[in-house]
Amino acid sequence: MLTAWTGMSGQPADSLTSVRMAKARETVQAVASDPVFSQALMSVCVMTGSGDIIADFNSQAMLVPASNMKLLTTGAAIHTLGKGHRFETKIGYRGKVHDGVLTGDLYILGGGDPTIASKDSIATPLEQTFNQWHSLLAKAGIRKIDGHIIGDGRWFEGMPEEESWVWNDIGTYYGTGSSALMFYENMQSFEVSPGETPGSPVNIAPHYPSAPWMEFRYNCTTGEKGTGDQLYMYTSDLAPVAEIRGTFGVDRGRKRVDCSNKFPEYTCARYFSDWLKKKGVTCTKGAADTKLRPMPAERDDSLMIIGSTMSPELERLIFTTNKASNNLYAETLFRALGKHHLGNATYETSAKALESILKGMGLDTSKGLHIKDGSGLSRQNYVSSEFFCRFLEAMMHSPVFEEYVESLPQPGGEGTLKFNMKSYPAETRARIRAKSGSMNGIRCYSGYIIPTQGAKDETIIFSILTGNCTSPTWKVRPLLDKLMAGLAELN
Repeated sequence: MLTAWTGMSGQPADSLTSVRMAKARETVQAVASDPVFSQALMSVCVMTGSGDIIADFNSQAMLVPASNMKLLTTGAAIHTLGKGHRFETKIGYRGKVHDGVLTGDLYILGGGDPTIASKDSIATPLEQTFNQWHSLLAKAGIRKIDGHIIGDGRWFEGMPEEESWVWNDIGTYYGTGSSALMFYENMQSFEVSPGETPGSPVNIAPHYPSAPWMEFRYNCTTGEKGTGDQLYMYTSDLAPVAEIRGTFGVDRGRKRVDCSNKFPEYTCARYFSDWLKKKGVTCTKGAADTKLRPMPAERDDSLMIIGSTMSPELERLIFTTNKASNNLYAETLFRALGKHHLGNATYETSAKALESILKGMGLDTSKGLHIKDGSGLSRQNYVSSEFFCRFLEAMMHSPVFEEYVESLPQPGGEGTLKFNMKSYPAETRARIRAKSGSMNGIRCYSGYIIPTQGAKDETIIFSILTGNCTSPTWKVRPLLDKLMAGLAELN
C-alpha cells in the first residue's frame, strides 16, 4: 500500500526546488535528443501532485497512446461505477413450465461479465457457474427444455469491435472484441507446431472451445529458422468461417495459439446445453443465439427471470485490466460506461460517455483528447502527455484513488512492466506505478512516482509518449527506463 503518503497539502511541494525542476528538464531533454528518437515523435509531461508542470517536451502534441488508453477507461469506470460494481448474467425463459418441462426457450442473458469460462485467476470456475445456473433451473422446477437454450448478448448494442481496428488484429486474442455474453474471453485456442521443413504445412488443430460449427481454413506454412510466429487469423461474425494465414518458424516448439471466437454467445449456450445433458436435463432443440443460429430472442421484460450470477467486483477487474493489459476487459468497461451513462453500448456512444465523465472530473476535453475505444487498440486514438497528467492528477482526488493506483504495474513486478528497470534499485522500482502501451513504432509509459516520504502533492506524475519510432525495443526501453529512474530522483 502507499504508506509514504501522509496527506494532501494543496500547496506546491517545497521539496521540488528549482534545481530539481532543472534536473527534470535536463533528464527529459537528454532522452528526447538521443539518436534513437531522431526520426520519432515524442510528447513528455511531468508535473507535481498539486498540478504544477515541472518538465514539458511537446506536452500538448497528441500521439497514439496504445494501451495507455486503459488509464482513462479503468479510472473513469471505477470512479463512476464504484469499486464494488459487478456485471450480472441473468437466466430466464419464455414459455410455460408444467410437470418439470419448459415448453419454450431458456435464455442466458449476458450483462457484460468478461470472466465467464475465463482462465484468469479472478474468474469463477466454469463448472461452478454452470452449477449455479443449474440450481436456478431446479428451483424453477425445470427438468427438461422443450425448446432452445439461447445465448443472448444484445445488452451491448453494435459491433463487437471498433471499426478502425486493423484487420489482422481482429482475429487475434487481443482483438476479439467484447459482447454482453462472453465465453473464454471470446477466444479460440489452437495447438500449433511447425512442419519438418520450411514451406511444409503447419501442424495445426482447434483445441478449446470445441467449435464444430466453424469452418477453419489453414493457409499457413512452416517458415525459415528465426522467423518466429507470424500466424494471424482472419474472421468476422458475418459467417462461421475463419482462415489462419502466415508462417510458423521451423525452429519453434509446439505451442498454443489463441485467436478470436466471434460467436461467444452460441459457444456459451452450446457448452451449457451439453453440460445440462450430462446432468440429466435435456434440451430438445439444442443451442442457439441471435446471429449464428438466429432466434426471435425476446427482451428482458418479456421473459420470466429466474435468477442471475455476478462477475467479480470492478476493483478486481481493473487490477487485471491494467496489470495484464487485458483488451477485452478494457473494452467491456468502456462499453459499460456507454450503457450505464447514456443507455447505449455502441462504440460511438461509449466514447461520448467517457468524454462526459472526464469533463465531470474537471478536465478540458476540447484539446489533447480523441477517443475511439477503451483499450487503445485503435490507431485513431490520440492523447497528449499533458492530458494524461491532468487526468492522473484528477484521479488523485477520487475516493477510489488507492484502488486505482494499486492496479498499475510497477517495474520488475507483476504485469507488463516485469522486464523494465531490472538494473535499478528495488526501492526505486517500488515507488513507480505506471501503465505501459506499445504497438509497432509506439512505446508509452504514464503514471505516478510515490515520494519516499511526505504528502500526496509531492508525488511526481508523468506521461511519456513516443510514436513513429523504428528503433528496436532493446534500444528504446533502456532509455525510457532511464527517464523514469531520473524522475524518481526528484522525490
